[in-house]
Amino acid sequence: MLRILLVATLLLNLLVFIFTQGWLDGLTGLHARGDSDPARLQQQVNPDQMQLLNAQAAKSVQARACLEYGPLIGDEALRSAQAQLDKAGIAAAQWQDLRAEQAGVWAVATIRLPNKDFQQRKEETYKRMRINFEYLAGPPEEVPTMVLSRHGSEKAAEAALEAMSQRALKGLRVMQLQAASSLHVLRFAQADGVTQGKLRGIKELGEGRSCAAGNAASDAEAASAAPSSNR
Repeated sequence: MLRILLVATLLLNLLVFIFTQGWLDGLTGLHARGDSDPARLQQQVNPDQMQLLNAQAAKSVQARACLEYGPLIGDEALRSAQAQLDKAGIAAAQWQDLRAEQAGVWAVATIRLPNKDFQQRKEETYKRMRINFEYLAGPPEEVPTMVLSRHGSEKAAEAALEAMSQRALKGLRVMQLQAASSLHVLRFAQADGVTQGKLRGIKELGEGRSCAAGNAASDAEAASAAPSSNR
């Protein structure tokens, strides 16, 4: 009788040991360690930095807004911004590229004026002939240069130069002030709080703004209509 009790006790202890090790969890449907999962806890990354959001903060994170960034000038600028968006985990499906083409600008301009005396004589000539002019802002190797007219194509500038030549004006040339380029406005139609935070950290995008009420590409078109004289 005692031998039977001893064997039963050993079997019971063995069963308890096996159960506490979790070896029977799959068979019994019971977890030896209750509902806790130590392995999952060990896999957490910086759990001390986790914090619960109150209702107001949670609502702020979920709030969505339509935002626009740009215009970015040129396809290279677009590729650079896209690389940063990918790095931040913002998928291409979350934004739209509103593209506009910026035309080139050509001018009828003087040669680089070699000295003050030559520059003064040119000014007097153009004023006497009532020809408007302005000084080129750059680049440094072209300063001082006088710009007599601006045109949307090289052909138009060549025609204007020919007309100037008919008036016995010399020392003029056709000069490209601005190359044709693409402008890109990036539109995020449904940016939630998390996405907005990521966008603020991408310097390549610049400052964001709310989407235009009417034409979403208005900024790109406005920039396209304002040629630069620094090229």
